[in-house]
This record gives sequence, C-alpha cells and structure tokens, in this order.
Amino acid sequence: MKYIEGGVTAAKGFSAGGMYCGIRKNKSKPDLAMIYSSAPCAAAGMYTSNLVKGAPILVTKRNLENGTARAVICNSGNANTCNADGEEKAWSMCEIAGKALHIDPHDVIVASTGVIGQVLPIEPIADTAPLLAASLSGDGSSQAARAIMTTDTVVKEAAAELEIGGKTVRLGGICKGSGMIHPNMCTMLCFLTTDAAVSAPVLNKALRAVVADTFNMVSIDGDTSTNDTITIMANGLAENPEIQADTAEYEAFQEALRGICTNLARKMAKDGEGATKLLVCKVSGAADLDSARKVAKSVICSSLLKAAMFGADANWGRVLCAIGYAGTDTDISKVDVSFRSAAGTIGVCRNGSGIPFSEEEAKKILSEDEIDILVSLGDGTSSAEAYGCDLTYEYVKINGDYRT
Repeated sequence: MKYIEGGVTAAKGFSAGGMYCGIRKNKSKPDLAMIYSSAPCAAAGMYTSNLVKGAPILVTKRNLENGTARAVICNSGNANTCNADGEEKAWSMCEIAGKALHIDPHDVIVASTGVIGQVLPIEPIADTAPLLAASLSGDGSSQAARAIMTTDTVVKEAAAELEIGGKTVRLGGICKGSGMIHPNMCTMLCFLTTDAAVSAPVLNKALRAVVADTFNMVSIDGDTSTNDTITIMANGLAENPEIQADTAEYEAFQEALRGICTNLARKMAKDGEGATKLLVCKVSGAADLDSARKVAKSVICSSLLKAAMFGADANWGRVLCAIGYAGTDTDISKVDVSFRSAAGTIGVCRNGSGIPFSEEEAKKILSEDEIDILVSLGDGTSSAEAYGCDLTYEYVKINGDYRT
C-alpha cells in the first residue's frame, strides 16, 4: 500500500464538491457537500451509540439496509437533531440529491453536522443542490471536505492504493471532527470510497474491524456526538476479482482501509478544538487487547493529563492515575512510563515509581506539537494506541459561545 493524493475522489468513478448554500452565517465557507459514484456501490455504515441520534442517521440506516448506495449529501451548520420535522427534512435531502443526480433517493447517504435543536431550513439545500451536482469533479475532494467542517481548522482527507488480483485498487476518504469527540462506535463524520470489488457484508466486516482500532480510539473532550456517522461505498470499477472474507486479499484491503482511517483519526485528534498538540498513547505489555485499549483511552481522556501536556509539564503521576481507574486488572508495580517527541525520549516512571529525570529536557520534549505517551504494563503481549490532544484555554472559549 502507498499513500496517494485525491482524497474521497481518488478511486475510479467518484466525484465530489462543496458549495455555500446559506445554512451557515459565514458566507466564506461552503456548507453543503456531495459525493457521487458513476456506478452503483456496495455500502456499509456505522453510527453513534448516543441514545439521542440525528435524524439523518435514522434515514441513512434505512437507506443502507439493502447494502447499496450511490451518493452522499451532507450539510454543516445545523445538526438536524431533536427536531419534530427532522426525519422529513433528512428524507427531503435524499430526494433533492436524487433528483439532482438522477438516481433513486434511497441510494443516497444523508448527514448533517452543527448546532443541535435548531430547525434545518430545507430551501437553501433545494436551491443549491442542482448547481452543486453540476459542479462535481474528480478534483472535488477538498471542497467536499471543507463543506462538512464546523469548528475544524484544517481539511482532513486521505487516499491510498494497492494491488489486488493484478489490479490497482484505490481507497480514499474525508472526515470532520474537532469537538464533541468521544467514540463508542466511531466519531465525527467520515465518508470513505473505494473502487474495489467487494460485497456489502465483507465491506461491513472490514469497516467494523478497522473502526475499533482507529476512530474508536480517538477522544477530544469525552462527549459522544449525536450525529456520528461513518460510511463506505465500493463501486467495483477497479475490476479486481471480488474480495472474499478471510483471504489474503481481504487482509490486504483491510490493512489499506486501516491505514486511511488511522491517517484521518490522527488528523482529527491533532485538530481538536483549541488544541496545540497531538497526543498518542501507545500501550504495550497488556494482558489482552481489551485491556490495552481501555488503558490507552483512559490516559488520553484524562483532563488533568491533557492540561499538563498543554503546559509541557511531565506530570507522569496523572498517567498512572488514569491507568488506575481504567477498569483493568493491572499490576501498577510493573508499569513504566516515558514521553517521546521529535525532540527525544525521556523515562519518568519505572515499576510504578518515579525515577530521576531532567525537568528541562522533559519540557523540551513536551513542547513539540506531537507527543507519544509510552506505557508498558508488564502484564502480557497485547498493545493498542489512542489519539487525543491537549486541553487549552481556547477550548473553553470556543465552546463558551458555540451556539450564539
């Protein structure tokens, strides 16, 4: 596998775009995105575990029950959540996209992101969708990625290619997510595409396996969103022999998908609201995979640890504290902790106790914009990674007046 340019339109047959329609007050930013496949697609999706679910999720789940899709329409600036007419508006978006693209509205994935509890105006979407559909292009990934952003500060897209059955297969995706990020399936909005020939059940299997190790291991602020959605469409235009589950070809495809999702997950964590640093907790020596994941997520979610990383303070006691309440059967007397960045690596804890280290060197290491928190548990051979960011003054400022 190798990374390539192109994002969600890197795979054959996919086009995308973004345009301002009038939902957001800021007219300088597009707020309506569309992705389209020239051929029918096998499709799969995963959604938030929050009991409060955005209306678009309910409609998309129904549309994907048959495992097929052809397009995505997504607005930013309004979540279409907790509204009496939410499902009606979400379905209207499918009909609007279907008419503009000349496809069955049941083959449309619909999503929304933004403020909860405000009625979604459908007229701007209806007026703009035909123009957006006519503007879609194979170079439109970045425009679509920009149109789904809310408090994000950077466009998030990735693409890769590999060989399967003698054919070049491409995968790509875009995502958004900066705040209200704490997954219990996945988090944020993410739209993935591939030209691989793969059935919906196999696509679903690969997606769920990959999400568990990537998007499910991200946390910005501990809040699981109401609109979290990740979908993948596969149109088969690469003309490879159809990928079957539990084969070498399946493993290669899954690893490429994992690479794309890891890339996007890291970008999302680094762009956390107000963040100045990407934090990656790498746990090794766990008794089992579940324990490794729990410890990594517990560390990355610690508000005290996140604040310490913002201040470049090597307060390793906060790492042990987070391990202690992770809910695993861990022998703390075996735990080692180190901090690592481009400026070097420094050990701060051995066998559950502090060791002498240079505070000056530690501050230099923790002043970089990407920091690895290395945790060795000494209980077994399992490992996991979790992705997060530091906690800054800016996070409170952003969320203090997010709605108004």
